[in-house]
Amino acid sequence: MVEPPTRRQLLRCAAGTALAGALLPALAACSSPAQLGKIVVAGGETGGFYLEFAGLLAAALQKYGVAKAVVALSTGGSADNFQRLLSGEATMGAVLADTAAQLMGANPGRVVALGKVYENYLHCIVRRDGGIRTLADLAGRPVGTGAVGSGTTLTARRILSAAGLGPSSRRPIVERQLGLNDGLAALRARSIDALLWSGGLPTAAITAANGNFGLRFLELSPVLPTLRSNYGEYYERVLIPANSYAGTPAVGTAGVANLLLCRADLDAETAKRTVQLLVNHARDLIPKSSQGIQFLSRETLISTGGLPLHPAAAEAYREMHG
Repeated sequence: MVEPPTRRQLLRCAAGTALAGALLPALAACSSPAQLGKIVVAGGETGGFYLEFAGLLAAALQKYGVAKAVVALSTGGSADNFQRLLSGEATMGAVLADTAAQLMGANPGRVVALGKVYENYLHCIVRRDGGIRTLADLAGRPVGTGAVGSGTTLTARRILSAAGLGPSSRRPIVERQLGLNDGLAALRARSIDALLWSGGLPTAAITAANGNFGLRFLELSPVLPTLRSNYGEYYERVLIPANSYAGTPAVGTAGVANLLLCRADLDAETAKRTVQLLVNHARDLIPKSSQGIQFLSRETLISTGGLPLHPAAAEAYREMHG
C-alpha cells in the first residue's frame, strides 16, 4: 500500500506542475480577459478542510484576476454546497464525489466539475478511553453521522449499512446528525460514542480534540468491498498514517474524491482560467495543515469518477496534455 505523499512532495509536485503548465495562456497577460464581477466559493465547517481550501481558492481567484471580488462561504458541506450552486448563491463549491453523483443524477445538466482537487479521508473517531475497538462495537450506540446538508452523512450511512449497523439491522446505531465541531463536543461530553467525519488529513479541529481528550480511529477498510459493490467505485482504500494525529497508529479507511463543482452556465473564460489557476498556482491552494493529500496534479484533476467536466475545463485539460 502506498502511503499518501508528504507535504514536501506535494509542494515539489505542485512546482513541477506549474512548469509543465507553462504553455497555458498566462493569467496575468498584458491584455487580460474581462473579469467576472464576483465569485462565491461554497466551503464547509470551521476547522475543516473544505472551508480552508475555499478560502485559499477565493484568495487566489482574486489575486490572479479571475474575478474582481471573491467570497468563501461557511456551509454545512457537500449537499449544502450543491444546493447553493443550484440556487445561484454559489459559483463554485467543494462536493464529495459520491454526493455529487447522486445529486447530479437528480439534477441533470445543471452542475458540472472543474476538477478533482483532493482526497477526503473518512474518520471514524472514538475516545481513546472509551473501550470501542471495531465498528461492530458501535451496535446500538449513539453515533454522529455528519451535519444536516453534509456529504459526510451520505457516506457515513452507507458505511454503517455495509457494516451491518444500518436502520434495518438487528442492532442499528442510534444516529445523531452532528457536524464536526458539535460532534467533537458531544464525543468529549460522552453523549455519543463515535463520530464519522470526511475531511482532509489532518483535520485541524480533530488535531485539537485529540490533544484535549485523546482519540482513536477505527479501521474502515473491511467494509470497502461491500461499499463498492453496493454503491459504486467512488470509494478506495487509503491509509491514515501513524501520528497523523499525535499518538495514533496507522489505520486503513475509505477515501472519497473531493470535486470542485460549478454551475453549468458558468462562462467559458472563467471556467478555463480557474483550471489554469488550479494547475499553475497549485502551491497557493495547499492548506498549511496538509500532511498527506494527493493535491492538484494534472493527472488527478481530471479524475472525476466519470462525472462531467465543464466543456471549457475539458478543453483546458486537453490543451495541457498536448
